Amino acid sequence: MSEFSEKLPFKPLPTILAIAIGFIIWFVIPTPEGVTDNAWHLLALFVATIVAIIGKALPIGALAIIAISLVALTGVTADTPKQAMQDALSSFSSPLIWLIGIAVMISRGLIKTGLGSRIAYYFISIVGKKTIGIAYSLTAAELLIAPITPSNTARGGGIIHPIMRSIAESFHSTPKEGTQNKIGRYLAMVNFHANPITSGMFITATAPNPLVVDLVNKATGSEIQLSWTTWALAMFVPGMLCILVMPLIIYMIYPPEIKETPDARKYATENLAKLGAVTRHEKIMLAVFTLMLLLWANIPALIFGEQFTIDATATAFLGLSVLLIAGVLTWEDVLKEKSAWDTIVWFGALVMMADFLNKLGLIGWFSSSIESAIALTGFNWMGAVVILTLVYLYMHYFFASTTAHVTAMFAAFYAVGLTLGAPPMLYALILAAAGNIMMTLTHYATGTAPVIFNSGYTTLREWWTIGFIMSVANLVIWIGSGLIWWKVLGYY
Repeated sequence: MSEFSEKLPFKPLPTILAIAIGFIIWFVIPTPEGVTDNAWHLLALFVATIVAIIGKALPIGALAIIAISLVALTGVTADTPKQAMQDALSSFSSPLIWLIGIAVMISRGLIKTGLGSRIAYYFISIVGKKTIGIAYSLTAAELLIAPITPSNTARGGGIIHPIMRSIAESFHSTPKEGTQNKIGRYLAMVNFHANPITSGMFITATAPNPLVVDLVNKATGSEIQLSWTTWALAMFVPGMLCILVMPLIIYMIYPPEIKETPDARKYATENLAKLGAVTRHEKIMLAVFTLMLLLWANIPALIFGEQFTIDATATAFLGLSVLLIAGVLTWEDVLKEKSAWDTIVWFGALVMMADFLNKLGLIGWFSSSIESAIALTGFNWMGAVVILTLVYLYMHYFFASTTAHVTAMFAAFYAVGLTLGAPPMLYALILAAAGNIMMTLTHYATGTAPVIFNSGYTTLREWWTIGFIMSVANLVIWIGSGLIWWKVLGYY
């Protein structure tokens, strides 16, 4: 049986489970009062897709293609086949989807040119005399490249993690030697836990953030539009406080055996020497990086007037165009950037399904149901927001994809909070923060997690223990300082 399963292109158990759940919702459970049949049937497809994604029945892009096909063939969104097909493909015109896809392509330049590694080694060469200094160096490098690396997996797992492992190996701290507690375990944990924090600080730091922007915009009738600048400004103070505290918390709970690392600076300096002088392509990459940040921050419009405002997605296309013209990236590089094209496909499918669940009234019905349940408890909006945020965050123990979690739950939880009287901007920022903090919890919580966990520097118990502790610490620091900072900014 196991040999037969291995030959299948899909995982049998998750596939059967997804189909069974979709079948039960569609055919067995009666359509609730106040919900249309089409909305209920789309929910069946949506839930089945989410279950398949969580169970990794197929690659997420393949599941997205299947979901698009089923939406078009079943006609749950429209009366005619032509309109159903147009609905199924409707989200591929979304600028937010292309913003993430293009930004992933651009982030390839950080790896190809070696600029990402140079930045990390540079920080280590400055403050690498102690283990905790190396930790802050890795965190600073992660923060610096976060705005243009929407694949948090590429950032934490593809750029920072190899450097972290090289440093640990230079101190003979490896799982193979049984010496991971010397320095490797601590640096691996810092390497990972910097990732959720920096992901929460910029719209363009991880794929689900633009989805949050889109869902907030639609839920408030465009009353709340989280621009790149608004998000970055709102999350700067809470994020920086979390970044400053995180390495210290991990240091206290799982301290490294080696505290002093005088050779680390030498090691970083040697690697910088191997990289040689800053290349022409690195300079261009750095210039494009700076240009994109200035445009995303809307600096030209602030100086010269609104007529110089440039759309965030147009900025991403401009950055990629410059890199292609300058030869930093080739079209072959772009075509080979599978994660970018994959993201565009599955992101488009999930956004489409979530959008039509809202249009068909299911999100409104579900929100009303939750609202009624919370109303029975007698809590005001503040108590309700606390409950909703905690449930929303810790439900991530059941998810292996942050995007799947946000797609499945954000709209409903946000709508409930608004109905109960939560200030729209405040609650949007709280849920947006929670949506990134939840990445800390498990070794499957986000793409970066298995990359670092599988390197063997921590045990499962250690990972889950520090994951829960950091979720509490980040939540308290982020929301606590955020309430003060957001009040100062006039966001509520």
